[in-house]
Amino acid sequence: MISKDQVKKTAFDCGADLFGVASIDRFGQAPEGFHPRDVYSRTESVIVIAIRLPSETLFAENPVPYTHMNTLAMRKMDSVVFSISSKLDRMGLKNVLIPTDDPYLHWNEALQEGRAILSLRHAGVLAGLGKLGRNNLLINRTFGSMIQIGALLTSEKYESDPFADYEVCREHCGICIANCPRKALTGETVIQKNCRPLSNCRTDKGFNIKKCFECRKLCPSVLGVE
Repeated sequence: MISKDQVKKTAFDCGADLFGVASIDRFGQAPEGFHPRDVYSRTESVIVIAIRLPSETLFAENPVPYTHMNTLAMRKMDSVVFSISSKLDRMGLKNVLIPTDDPYLHWNEALQEGRAILSLRHAGVLAGLGKLGRNNLLINRTFGSMIQIGALLTSEKYESDPFADYEVCREHCGICIANCPRKALTGETVIQKNCRPLSNCRTDKGFNIKKCFECRKLCPSVLGVE
């Protein structure tokens, strides 16, 4: 058996900055069709990792640097997950890698709502990497919300990591909700139909640009929890 410590070391050797594990019993509230076992029926443990993102692009006046950083972060995260998956496979730990973003299957045209095959934000919470803020982002104590998340599913049983024991939103804080130009935040979820026109804007040339990320930029916990 490959120990959890060996899995963790492999993850960090491949470039992960955060690591956690959630056993399958923690996913009892997952929506039908989006449970880890809907992806891989033999799943017993979900390995969740994250990489830290450079933060100053948040404060550039032009949205292109942030858009480019976001694109590169997704490519790097998928590359890191692939490296971990490959090394663990060679070590004898069979696993299924999850994309950090797309592709996904679920799409509701009327609501402009897409759902990944597994919610990595919620998996991060269940693996102890942090908590969800009112901006609906996973916030880690050390790195704030400037992280990109990835995951692998395995049939090996590992002990879950402890849940995060800190608060990520200040009491009564509603900065993200109040400053969302599209009124897309409810404090519990994102109304994707409202959010997408700015968060995934298409230019005349055909480029996809993230023109709005105020919910992340203005959050007091964006770079870590005080």
